[in-house]
Amino acid sequence: MQLNFLRLTVLFLFVSLGAAAQDLYMPRNIKNAYANGTRAFDGKPGKNYWQNHGKYNIAFTVDAETKTVNGNENIIYTNNSKDTLKTVAIRFVNNIHKPEAPRSGQVDADFLSAGLKISSFKVNGAVIEVSSLGWGTVADVKLGTPLLPGAKAAFDIEWSYPLSKQSGREGQIDPTTFFAAYAYPRISVYDDYNGWDRIPHTDRTEFYNDFNDYKVSVKAPKNYVVWATGDLLNADEVLETKIADRYKRSLVSDQVMHIATAEEMKTGAVTKQNAWNTWRFEASHITDFTFSLSSSYVWDAASVVVDKKTGRRSSVQAGYAATAKDFAHAVEWGQLALSWFSGNWPGVPYPFSKMTAFQGFADMEYPMMVNDSSTPDLEFSQFVLNHEIAHTYFPFYMGTNETRYAFMDEGWATTLEYLIGIDQLGKEKAAENYKNFRVSRWIRDASTEQDQPIIAMSTQVSGPGYGNNAYGKPSLAYLALKDMLGNDVFGKALRVYMDRWNGKHPIPWDFFFSINEGAAQNLNWFWNNWFFSNNYIDLAIEKVTVKGNNYTVAVKNIGGFAVPFDVKVVYSDGKEQVTHISPVIWKSGQKQVAVEVKASQVVKSIVLDGGIFMDASPVDNDWKIAGK
Repeated sequence: MQLNFLRLTVLFLFVSLGAAAQDLYMPRNIKNAYANGTRAFDGKPGKNYWQNHGKYNIAFTVDAETKTVNGNENIIYTNNSKDTLKTVAIRFVNNIHKPEAPRSGQVDADFLSAGLKISSFKVNGAVIEVSSLGWGTVADVKLGTPLLPGAKAAFDIEWSYPLSKQSGREGQIDPTTFFAAYAYPRISVYDDYNGWDRIPHTDRTEFYNDFNDYKVSVKAPKNYVVWATGDLLNADEVLETKIADRYKRSLVSDQVMHIATAEEMKTGAVTKQNAWNTWRFEASHITDFTFSLSSSYVWDAASVVVDKKTGRRSSVQAGYAATAKDFAHAVEWGQLALSWFSGNWPGVPYPFSKMTAFQGFADMEYPMMVNDSSTPDLEFSQFVLNHEIAHTYFPFYMGTNETRYAFMDEGWATTLEYLIGIDQLGKEKAAENYKNFRVSRWIRDASTEQDQPIIAMSTQVSGPGYGNNAYGKPSLAYLALKDMLGNDVFGKALRVYMDRWNGKHPIPWDFFFSINEGAAQNLNWFWNNWFFSNNYIDLAIEKVTVKGNNYTVAVKNIGGFAVPFDVKVVYSDGKEQVTHISPVIWKSGQKQVAVEVKASQVVKSIVLDGGIFMDASPVDNDWKIAGK
């Protein structure tokens, strides 16, 4: 009797999870989010979905002599959750430079700094003592008065920190040029499945931020141009008249123009000749704010139509050293990328008013900006720019948690980099680049860490394992899905997901269920195969059975991934007959399938060709008729 009761209980629990979730593993905290109605099994935000919000009013001052950033901010933070918050997690990424900070790799002495110095911290006017917290990249601040559901609190913080040398994503680019990313203390994300995001930044995994509103001023010395996230509000106040006029013309022109030449920067003909100029920017509903400044960089700009239905334009700008030959093309490449991504894949109009390519060291994305290194290889430089601009959609349009689930942004940026590459370089060259740069190092490395499930948290996998789980493997999964569904269904499903979760915080299961809904089919078998398994790519021709002109090719899936492949029949005269096989052939979970091929003449050999789906052991992909 007890056994029957147990069976009924298990059956009830199973059904209550919903059909879409039946065979996908979920951690307990994720199950709780779905049970609480903040997420839904149809892939939509649940009826109880919420996310918190901040309004940031920030004033920065950059001292070019001491290489120091000083700032003060007022944050109006709204608690939209149903929880009473007794503490608030404050994040300052640049404390990664403190000697005691945990890091994922070695650094040299120039990387290190004293880190963040808080001179004042108030909540609703009450002074909060923070000196005892140690201030790593994330720290808890205990509130004197708990923040109730639906309530707001005002945070007023004053701080300073040094711009580090050789810091990659931010800091000093050269003695006259600085990239100030993560330059302000921010309230960390409080969400429905983990509560406060307290994972420290270690310089490997990337970021997770709320969608906030920003009003920012940057006080910079004379002759320093400031580039930033958001719209420049006071060009006439900070730029000489002829420079401001060029800048305004660039906002409505397709023609690439120098806003400021190297000579004009050198002779002080660009900014107003005040001792200091205060540059003002504004951006709403965005996940971060970044700025850069230089007294020597060239400034180029133009614009491009990103929404053909409305005619909406976005500004494309570049700041770079005059010696960087590749960056002389950055605005043109940016125009091409914004137009192509808007009209093709993902097929969503570029959502922001601006994109700036800034020459630095990081090859890193930020809202409305990228910090890219200069290379002598123009093709590679454009490739990197394409990838970083693609991040506009993932994570900045979607708000994904890069720290835990890097495949939700890097995998898509890698996919988009390949798809735009086909258009720019041709399919053969784009595929060659993709295999060399994204696939070969993974598939040729049989070490344990390479075959960890993609769903594994990005913070808990090794260096090589993290890289391949974040970039190449999920990209192959998305491209396999595109192959299987076809462009129309794949595009529709992708845009269903993007539309539902634009401006929100999707997790992997929201993505899986949204694509299921958008494609109008249960793809859980595919998600299990690619994201929850230890599979890899390894097909083999087990045997070939010949009956007259009919060839039955037994294909064994040794590695397990549901990949597309071609069965290529090579005739004695060198001609080829190709049969394409979709990943759907592996839907039933079988490890071997039979592919029927009818030959039209004398067969010399039969070859399995996965294209970009490179095989771990290609030696067994070729079958030859004896004596041929």
